[in-house]
Amino acid sequence: MFGLGPLELGAIAVVALLIFGPKKIPELGKTLGQATKSFRQASNEFEAELKRGAAEEEKKSLESKDSSVVDKQA
Repeated sequence: MFGLGPLELGAIAVVALLIFGPKKIPELGKTLGQATKSFRQASNEFEAELKRGAAEEEKKSLESKDSSVVDKQA
């Protein structure tokens, strides 16, 4: 995990416990989890919008090609 071993993770946990105290750690974890969830949701929505836009562009491109083929045949 990010190139950190168990000793480093333990040291970080102890320092966080000393700085924030045992009552604030769960609140910080909850806030971090909510922020991560919100970021993932926004990322997924952005990706879906990009895919939707690309599909619409492809559809328009195919429609214009079809209409130009029909015009040439007429």
